[in-house]
Amino acid sequence: MFGDEIDGLAVQVIEVCRSRGLMLVTAESCTGGLIAGALTAIPGSSDVVDRGYVTYSYEAKTAMLGVPLSMIQEHGAVSQEVARAMVAGALAHGPDRVAVAVTGVAGPGSDSQEKPAGLVHMAAGHGEVMRHHAARYGDVGREVVRLSTVRDALLLVQALLADDSIQATT
Repeated sequence: MFGDEIDGLAVQVIEVCRSRGLMLVTAESCTGGLIAGALTAIPGSSDVVDRGYVTYSYEAKTAMLGVPLSMIQEHGAVSQEVARAMVAGALAHGPDRVAVAVTGVAGPGSDSQEKPAGLVHMAAGHGEVMRHHAARYGDVGREVVRLSTVRDALLLVQALLADDSIQATT
């Protein structure tokens, strides 16, 4: 469904989380749940995938993940600050979790030169460890931006998990 590259990345992320006793949480805006979909397309993922949040609106980001509305108003929903706050909110629901969050402009087009179509902020974290990546795919169409974001978000989780100290505490 997602292609060999994304499927392979999902398998690798799931295997590392399983071996370390970690659960995965997704917090998604522009991908609308595709990261969770890619992960749960893998047989046996239910012992690793904890939950997924689709927080497309400002209200959902605030209500479900605790992202302060003032932060969204100051930096915009498509920002490093909001992506990091989405991860923090996703991690707040329990220990031994790895979270990944994405927020971006899938396009086509954008009302902002500052935040053009194809700009996506991603963050992944565990405990106090957090990584961020900003991608600028360009105005290449929603499907390309969304699938590229799924791939790059899984790569970001992989990079986070390259730190061998990220393990379950229980």
